[in-house]
Amino acid sequence: MGQSKAEFLEQFGGDYGYPDAPRGIDDLRAAEFKRLEGMVYLDHAGATLYSEAQMTDVARDLMSNVYGNPHSQNDPSMATSDIVTSARHQVLKYFNASPKDYKCIFTSGATAALKLVGECFPWSRDSCYMYTMENHNSVLGIREYALSKGATASAVDVQEVIDPSKSHESDSMFKVSKHLNQRRGDDVLLHKYQNGSLAPISGNSLNLFAFPSECNFSGHKFNLSLVKFIKEGKFMDLPSQQQGQWMVLIDAAKGCTTEPPNLTLYSADFVVCSFYKIFGYPTGLGALIVKNEAASLLNKTYFSGGTVAASIADIDFVQKRKSIEQALEDGTISFLSISSLRHGFKIINMLTISAIARHTASLATYVRNKMLELKHSNGKNVCMIYGQTSKVNHLKMGPTITFNLKREDDTWFGYREVEKLASLSRIHLRTGCFCNPGACAKYVGLSHSDLVSNFEAGHVCWDGNDVINGKPTGAVRISFGYMSTYEDAEEFLKFLRSSFVSKPVGLNNEYMVNMDTLNLVDDWSQQALSVIRLKSITIYPVKSCQGFSVQSWPLTTGGLKYDREWLLQGLGGEILTQKKVPELSSICTLIDLELEKLFLESPKCKDKLQISLLDNLAHLSEEVDVYGQRYEVQSYGDKVNSWFSVAIGRPCTFMRCSSSKYRSCTINGGRDRLCRDTRSKLSFVNEGQLLLVSEESISDLNSRLSSSHGNGKQGVLVDAMRFRPNIVVSGSTPYNEDNWKRLRIGEAYFTSMGGCNRCQMINQYQSSGQVIKSKEPLATLASYRRKKGKILFGVLLNYEDGMEGEDDAVVERWIKVGQEVHTYLNDDLCTYIPGSFTCTRG
Repeated sequence: MGQSKAEFLEQFGGDYGYPDAPRGIDDLRAAEFKRLEGMVYLDHAGATLYSEAQMTDVARDLMSNVYGNPHSQNDPSMATSDIVTSARHQVLKYFNASPKDYKCIFTSGATAALKLVGECFPWSRDSCYMYTMENHNSVLGIREYALSKGATASAVDVQEVIDPSKSHESDSMFKVSKHLNQRRGDDVLLHKYQNGSLAPISGNSLNLFAFPSECNFSGHKFNLSLVKFIKEGKFMDLPSQQQGQWMVLIDAAKGCTTEPPNLTLYSADFVVCSFYKIFGYPTGLGALIVKNEAASLLNKTYFSGGTVAASIADIDFVQKRKSIEQALEDGTISFLSISSLRHGFKIINMLTISAIARHTASLATYVRNKMLELKHSNGKNVCMIYGQTSKVNHLKMGPTITFNLKREDDTWFGYREVEKLASLSRIHLRTGCFCNPGACAKYVGLSHSDLVSNFEAGHVCWDGNDVINGKPTGAVRISFGYMSTYEDAEEFLKFLRSSFVSKPVGLNNEYMVNMDTLNLVDDWSQQALSVIRLKSITIYPVKSCQGFSVQSWPLTTGGLKYDREWLLQGLGGEILTQKKVPELSSICTLIDLELEKLFLESPKCKDKLQISLLDNLAHLSEEVDVYGQRYEVQSYGDKVNSWFSVAIGRPCTFMRCSSSKYRSCTINGGRDRLCRDTRSKLSFVNEGQLLLVSEESISDLNSRLSSSHGNGKQGVLVDAMRFRPNIVVSGSTPYNEDNWKRLRIGEAYFTSMGGCNRCQMINQYQSSGQVIKSKEPLATLASYRRKKGKILFGVLLNYEDGMEGEDDAVVERWIKVGQEVHTYLNDDLCTYIPGSFTCTRG
């Protein structure tokens, strides 16, 4: 045992590892979660993991018993009814809810349970829907039902007021700060009233207050004494029309994984949960725990199979069932999933929920404190943790840590950069706003104008816009589950230290130690070291398929002729690449310029495919979107599409680029320019027309890959083709290509568009006909080739065809292997004229 773990156990040993359970954490992890070997899973707030014993019990149960539709009376159906009844009682027991007072309604998840409350609640124009800022979108969505019925909606901030003289939580007081009232426009409400869709004024309005037992963004646990405080109407002075009865809804989807609300002590009217959050399986199953009195107030409009005692098809006659469960559960419930609940609760009951809470809290507290200690070399903090302080009682917080990371110059690491690097280290976490916009805005500090301007700038949920105008648009979240270990926590901390904490820059790295802090060398003397020559040319006709090498090749306005001129599209309109369809890497391509044909070969297809380059497919022309760029394309017939569908094992359409729009921008003179295009036509490339890498940079990368495996294991070395370059050059120094502004090969001139941002596609390679995935070389590149969230290797080039200001005549230029590559580093020393380069330095 290492010293760090010994220190951890000295502080948390009483809570960590289930000391009172039949099996400790190490035995549990080794026996039930063998699939986690070499992996750190830290997204238990998103979905926790099922155990192997749990799934074995589920499979044995289903293979040994016959369960029928519970709406019948045969023996399998009666067996199902018994299982469902038992499951309802087990869920109520989990929430310490008396079956006399509460009912368990099975739904497809917490979201469906919330939707059920929203659509059935008896809203009126006097009603108020109030909810805390820290609420999931699924809770916010209830607002639409309230507002559509003329009710008022309002978000609030709740602050617990601690009274030292009070010794019990039940005596807690709360300060509720209300945001602006939300209400539909009077003209809309008048129209709805005239059409009979608004509930009339009742004289005794019903109001609903919603809050999470634990915030899924910050991990903040709400004091459940808030239930009594709200129901007694102590929380604010409301207008007279809002002084009716208050009902309380608790979103326990996150909180019930470690501390389910005790409904005997805190008698909320509605509680919702999803079972995959508790024990991983089944997904698509949740519950609404509803108080009997509250259930009687719900107005359910729709009826379905199982919810009616009698109905007549051709007249307006229906009698709904009296049972709360049968009245609110539409159709046949997911009875096989419900039958598996007991196998999930088995391990929870063995460990006990209180021990799970202490175990996960010990890990979160340890990591949180260690994160707060992290400093850059200049003494500045690395981590900004939201909603947490080191002084908080660790059992008052959920096992969740949400944070952003800062560089030593106080700029932010983007959360997508953190996620990308974590994935390379096999650490799985979550980023974004976690479907909790109120908490995200509150903790990250985003104003209404920030949110609107971010949206207008194109930012939407789940995209890659992680920093806009110098502010994060979301955060990084890690969360622990009942099977998490100290080793998981330590691996995560090690990842933070190695990837984001700056250290004094040493002199042992000849090239780039940290691209965020070091300037690239701009030294003309490097040009005189040797002659740089074009080593190889590779054409990739079909996006993500294999390329072919040539000794010489013509250039067009789109770069290398026929390069990335074709692609495959899935049936849903998605663009197919190796990242989604690794089988693309096995398709060989070749273009014969003399025969004017494209040849394709796949190990899964008996015959080779030949496609004429002169085929006129205009009658099949259409327009598609490829990564935000609009293209006019020509598609092929069934014979070609069938061949590719067999080659990749899924239906697809083969398309050829017929034209694309010119993409233009103004390039400034800064070294960090992000602009990718001038006035150049692009085929189906992601950014620049061509990709260049140098043999010397490949050699340096391989030396790093070798040295990083000092444990005796053979490192995975890479060749240039791993990066799918069009041009490989030799004779330079490692990474000198980063500094080239323009270059000339023969009579052809190219402009550098900057470094190529690499993704995990370079970690895939073919071995014995199989696509192998590893973390290299991207992980090693990330250690020294990161710049503002990008991992750069190789440079993107655009071909300058000399057409600007001339007629439409095009002089076809060729490049040839062996030609000298002339490079130019400084714009102020080089003058570019279409058709020539003039440089004052010769």
